[in-house]
Amino acid sequence: MEALSDHLKVMVKVFRRECHRVLDSERTTIHGADGMLMMLQLAIAEVSKKHGGEFKVPLSDVLMAWKHLLLDKLHLPPPDFARLENYDLIREAYESFLKRSNTVDLLDIFSMYKQLRLVDLDPDEPVSAIQMFDFLSGNTEVQERPDSSVPSTPSSQSRRCSAQVKAAVRRVFCSYLSLLVNSKDDMSLALTLDVPSRALGRQAFTDLKHAAQDKNMSLFLAVTSFVRAIQLGGRGYAPAESDPLRKHVKGLSEFVTFLDNLEEILGEVPDPSVCGARLVTAIRSALVKGRSSGDAVHAAAEETTAELKERIFHLHQIQKQNTNSSGTGISPARPKAYAVNHATAYGGRDTVKVLLALLDEEAVTAPCQNKAELLSEDQPVLSGAEGTCFLTLFRSPEVASGCSPEPLKTRVQSRLDLLKPKAKDKVIRSQFACTYNDEEPPLNRVLEFPSTSQVPTCVHPAPKTVPPVDEESPSDGEETTSDKPAPAAENKKQSGARRGAALAPRSGNAQNRSRGSTGKTGAPMQNKGNKRKQVDSEQHGGSENEPPLKKQPASVPVKAPGKNVGKTLSKKKLIAGQGTLTSFFRV
Repeated sequence: MEALSDHLKVMVKVFRRECHRVLDSERTTIHGADGMLMMLQLAIAEVSKKHGGEFKVPLSDVLMAWKHLLLDKLHLPPPDFARLENYDLIREAYESFLKRSNTVDLLDIFSMYKQLRLVDLDPDEPVSAIQMFDFLSGNTEVQERPDSSVPSTPSSQSRRCSAQVKAAVRRVFCSYLSLLVNSKDDMSLALTLDVPSRALGRQAFTDLKHAAQDKNMSLFLAVTSFVRAIQLGGRGYAPAESDPLRKHVKGLSEFVTFLDNLEEILGEVPDPSVCGARLVTAIRSALVKGRSSGDAVHAAAEETTAELKERIFHLHQIQKQNTNSSGTGISPARPKAYAVNHATAYGGRDTVKVLLALLDEEAVTAPCQNKAELLSEDQPVLSGAEGTCFLTLFRSPEVASGCSPEPLKTRVQSRLDLLKPKAKDKVIRSQFACTYNDEEPPLNRVLEFPSTSQVPTCVHPAPKTVPPVDEESPSDGEETTSDKPAPAAENKKQSGARRGAALAPRSGNAQNRSRGSTGKTGAPMQNKGNKRKQVDSEQHGGSENEPPLKKQPASVPVKAPGKNVGKTLSKKKLIAGQGTLTSFFRV
């Protein structure tokens, strides 16, 4: 009911007025029912991952733990059903997140109200424990959110999606304003890091989360310290090249620059109404950049901007009336320890008060009736890459999404396929294949052309030299005369003498070589046609140029008259390899 909502606002105002008695910082922000439920889901997922499971939690476990948490902190009897297995660890993780973020929830406000309220000013307790439980559980009809212009009756799918987008956009607006008040709020940073899109997806957020955990600092301080070290530190203080955040320098710098612009507006504009309007307008400009007027995010941003501007102006007028009621028209001086910004700067002090009042009102609004819609990972896409689900942002991208061994087997098999050498296509090699630069020589080339270190398996024997024949050998002469006529033998001897002289080594007697080639009469050398005939005749009847394996017994020619006969016969002795070389050049 409307009365319950007003009572909750009174309780929060008392806490804000006297919080310096129990808290170290007056910039402590308050999480509403939706924020509490999102943090509880994150705590359950972290505990589940720590004990060997995945970073994932069913919706039923969240709702079960949510009911136990409400009854425990309100000191009410526990429910009939049993607790979760690791409920104590879940609550410890939940409280640790609140403390680390410099935030409190509505249950803490309710418990501290009894200590902080003044009996003279606040004689009665506005809200009971049962009413608080019903409010946070969603069992009580309370005043609708200021932005909920959509009726609660069943509507079309497009209208429900529009309401969900509007709620997500309003959450982003309040997260940016919360960072200006409380920079340690990790939830606000997670919801605004990549909204609008800055190419800072889950991998960038995971690297940032690990860096903050290693240095034991908040996410915002980890971002700003990294960017400042690059911008102002120089080489000596710049992060190492191996730093994982080096891959996201551009996006992180854009995020820090945008927050610097908001801080500049907050410190330079003294009027809270004007300053708040400029802050909201700057956030709207960033969200609608690059979007058409018909886009759902564009329409939600325009509507949220108008509502927040009006609400900031109204809160500023209320604070001015409270200040004027003191009589002097000037806010009384307060000790430095109780200053909103701890006396570090005066600029923006009044605006921070207005922003705190706005965030406190957002915390006491009615919780989301559809818990599945709030906690589902299928959130509206505001950054152009991924949804704005709080649990998805904190999940590392390396973790598998399922527990079945099939995805792992598939990934291993694909990795093995990549490591296998790729088979090369067989191509027809041309006559210029020797000019190709192959990575590995073909197998036939390796076998046909072994290296010099390998021992040859087959070696042809050297041709046997024919000893010179004596001129007075009657037995050889008889065999020759009986086989072939003397004129033919004499011609063969003369042709063999000429070829022997042509293939003789150059280190021999030059005079004998010249005489053997031209003869005593000075006859010229034979032409190519005669050489062709000579080779043909030698293939059929010659014996000195036959291959070594098929060499026939040499026939001794008959002694012929003449002075050059002895010299011609002496030239028939072949050098080593001459027979093989001669057979190689045969046509």
